[in-house]
Amino acid sequence: MRAALWFVALFGIAVAVALFAGNNQGTITVFWPPYRIDLSLNLVLLILVGGFTLVHVALRALAALLDLPVQAGRWRQQQKERAMHVALLDGLSHLTAGRFIRARKAAEAAIGHEKALVGTAEPLAHAVQVRALAHLIAAESAHALQDRAARERHLQQALEQTATNPSAPRRKPAKAPSCAPPVGPCRTAMRPPRWPCWNSCRRAPPAAPWHCAPACAPPAWRSRPRPRWKPRAC
Repeated sequence: MRAALWFVALFGIAVAVALFAGNNQGTITVFWPPYRIDLSLNLVLLILVGGFTLVHVALRALAALLDLPVQAGRWRQQQKERAMHVALLDGLSHLTAGRFIRARKAAEAAIGHEKALVGTAEPLAHAVQVRALAHLIAAESAHALQDRAARERHLQQALEQTATNPSAPRRKPAKAPSCAPPVGPCRTAMRPPRWPCWNSCRRAPPAAPWHCAPACAPPAWRSRPRPRWKPRAC
């Protein structure tokens, strides 16, 4: 449908140009003493359109020529990134298959490719994650090969990378459970007893608000009825 609409539009433009150029009798005279040049209006318009197109194409070609070094550097960086990701995937596959020597070599190759991308104009966004994962693969392979020195070295480097990663999610410290009495009418001035909420609510006024009810529930063992001993009939 879109192609048909474009075809109809081009056909209408061609008809309009043919009608304008066929009935156009205008001329343009250029006086250049001692010469006089008479040109048709259609020819002048054609020269202007052709000149504009030629200048535009020349400027685009010049911009593409000047942009060649940037494009070449970007292409080399993409090749390095692809080689790094290929080495990392090879390391994972070799580690899963049990080929630990190849997995270690592939992980070290991925680390080398990542280090080559450090000084580039566009650094890798997930470089820290890739480096940490490669160190973990190398440490796991060294552990399987019983190389303790290499294992400890790669594990330490992986921990350093994860510690200095600004994009890593930070967990909030868990709040310690508080044994203080609840705020409001349930609060008492005495020190917290063994069951603060239960004892403080027993001393609370009878018109305690509704928010004290969930916090002042008695302990579970107090709510259960105590079994009574019954003598067996002989």
